[in-house]
Amino acid sequence: MAELPEGTVVFGVFNETSEHESRVALTPDIVARLRKSGVTALIEHGAGAASDYTDADYEAAGAQVTDAATILGQADALGFVDRPSDDLIARMKPGTWVIGMLGSFTDADYVERLAKAGLTAVAIERLPRQLSAAQSMDEMTSQNSVMGYKAALVAANAYGSFLPMMTTAAGTIRPAKVLVLGAGIAGLQAIGTAKRLGAVVTAYDVRPASKDEVESLGAKFLDLGLDFSKGQGEGGYARALTAEEQAQQQAAVDEKAAGFDIIITTAKVPGRKPPMLLTARGVEGLHRGAVIVDCAASDLGGNVEGSEVGAHVTDGGVTVIGAPYLASEVSTTASNLLSRNVADILVHFIKDGALVVDPADEIDAAMVVAGAPTASKGE
Repeated sequence: MAELPEGTVVFGVFNETSEHESRVALTPDIVARLRKSGVTALIEHGAGAASDYTDADYEAAGAQVTDAATILGQADALGFVDRPSDDLIARMKPGTWVIGMLGSFTDADYVERLAKAGLTAVAIERLPRQLSAAQSMDEMTSQNSVMGYKAALVAANAYGSFLPMMTTAAGTIRPAKVLVLGAGIAGLQAIGTAKRLGAVVTAYDVRPASKDEVESLGAKFLDLGLDFSKGQGEGGYARALTAEEQAQQQAAVDEKAAGFDIIITTAKVPGRKPPMLLTARGVEGLHRGAVIVDCAASDLGGNVEGSEVGAHVTDGGVTVIGAPYLASEVSTTASNLLSRNVADILVHFIKDGALVVDPADEIDAAMVVAGAPTASKGE
């Protein structure tokens, strides 16, 4: 068996497990993939433990398991599930590359701190996802898929009855009616999971093209009883709705929501305020015992008016679960997918054994938000 090459770029990952985070930005099987691309991996002791990856697993794959100080001193690039703290930034040597979800859309001050520290910052949230070359780097898609799956399970656990129809000696229990608002990656996964659990599933998305995707999974597309098809925008695309039409659309969603037992909202936008999909009026219309899982709940708000991180029960008896950390609750698989995304981003920037930014490359131009050296090593 041929020996793997020694890496010319050193990549480091820390143990960033926190109250809500169990994922890790590097898994053992990705260590070997990186070595084939000339990357040596350093990982902090215990970094993968919460995702069921042991230090021995990493060592067997060819990584060096060490302490944070060694990683900071030796790594050319650092990968993160989220983003490094200001304290950690202050300890990084100038010229280090930082790869993570940096919140660059809404936190310009943070990006400025990375720049002042002499770091090259690669913001995953800015990945041009429409490019075919970017597909394997798309953390949003991989993690949202996990999130949608887990959202259906969380909803089922909180709901006070069965999801499937059940025939018992005491009578027949009707199946739960589930409404998924937002039919992107997470929404489609939530639809598929709820269907497999036996629920009657309906979904809605403002994008008309999503109707076929929803129905391909065996769900119904929510009929609002409105027709906004008159006229079209430039180039044959659907025109933007007027403010009045948007208000009519929202009122219709709120009204239709009353007929469902479980509502899952999935329109999460990295680093930005999520869109409102269900207003307080819609929540008030739900029956006692209904469950809402808002995957977009955060300090910036959520898809559901009044939702917050964590669970609470309204005066009307509706359980509202703000759950932005669902991917972390499926940490083994979520970490494996995420680490592949981060690794492929890293490898994208390696040219002739060094980390390089090509301003003419569409991915480079979009993702590098601080520092843009021609190479990470002295020339």
